[in-house]
Amino acid sequence: MTAAPWSGGTESARHILPAGSVDCHHHIYDTRFAYHPEADYRPPDATVRDYTQLRERLGVSRSVIVQPSSYGTDNACLREALASFGSSARGVAVIGEHTSPDELQALDSAGVRGIRFNLARPAGAGIEQMQKLSRRVADLGWHVQIHALGHDYPALEKHLAELPTTLVIDHLGRIPQPDALSHPAWNVLRRLVDGGRTWIKISGLNHDSVDGEPTYADAGVLVREWIKAAPQRMLWGTDWPHVSAIVNPGRTAPDDALIQDLIYDWMETGQTRRMIFADNPCELYGFERASQ
Repeated sequence: MTAAPWSGGTESARHILPAGSVDCHHHIYDTRFAYHPEADYRPPDATVRDYTQLRERLGVSRSVIVQPSSYGTDNACLREALASFGSSARGVAVIGEHTSPDELQALDSAGVRGIRFNLARPAGAGIEQMQKLSRRVADLGWHVQIHALGHDYPALEKHLAELPTTLVIDHLGRIPQPDALSHPAWNVLRRLVDGGRTWIKISGLNHDSVDGEPTYADAGVLVREWIKAAPQRMLWGTDWPHVSAIVNPGRTAPDDALIQDLIYDWMETGQTRRMIFADNPCELYGFERASQ
């Protein structure tokens, strides 16, 4: 197996994923589409064709494309990528107050099922617009997806608990390591998950792990605790193409196959693997359930 662009390693994943598994978090960058004038990340191409190579390497058949902050609220690249993948992909868009009802309907028809707020950078709409924009998409059945740093969640808890939509938290909540379970963000996010409308993405292990490759042992502790707490509201994603590695010289992209295998092992049972890799994303994003 040859390497996929922007992914470390060359080996295929050791484990075969359940039928219909979904990579619930990746981006597409295509420099045919102009970046937002204020974008601080302007990565080179990481295209549909590039990502298709990663799909083949990992043995995953479906995915969720997340609009990166580099494009602002211009979702043209996202829409073209969704059209390329057809029924095997869904999308998460970035919108603003100027986004028209017609555009929301067009995005829905294209396969978009949520809107994202990137509060970690920040980029695009902020916390002050979250309630208003979430009300605009609630009738479409969309969710709100949040990327924030762990230390921000205590201040965000009230805002997130009051959202009229389902909530999805990126990258394990970005809880600082080591000893993430002792950080205040853990209790905040547990309360949100225990409330029954919040999902956690098992993704972005490399962002906060101190142990790192090849074991990501500290992240493994956190992942196992999330699975123990609410396996029915866990999702998995690659976070390809690992933009922080692309744009920072000297950093290497993580090995997606290695991480996928680690997460597979941390799930421990076939029932849990089926739930997190396949059934949960079918519920949240509206994919058809694959026959077992």
